[in-house]
Amino acid sequence: MRMLVNVTCPIEPFNSMVRNGTAGEIIGRVIDDIKPESIYFTEQEGNRGAVMVVEVANASDIPSIAEPWFLNFEAICEFRIAMSPDDLMKSNLTKLAEKWQEVSMN
Repeated sequence: MRMLVNVTCPIEPFNSMVRNGTAGEIIGRVIDDIKPESIYFTEQEGNRGAVMVVEVANASDIPSIAEPWFLNFEAICEFRIAMSPDDLMKSNLTKLAEKWQEVSMN
């Protein structure tokens, strides 16, 4: 299944890694290992961050995505399932609405 992964890297140790020249090389190794479908670097709550789209076959794949960020950058990783429009259509929202129609909106 496709997942969105938000990565937030605290200021340290990242600043020290930038200063000593290792940040770029380690990020490259992490990306090469994880092989995200896409990755974008951005600010996350005032910290350096990234948003990745990854394919996860099993829940047991999650540590291999998170640990490189945890161990190298002391990062926070958040995983969210991502649905394409086709995935959403397969969920049959109409049938779900019928099943739960007795639930009051009041």
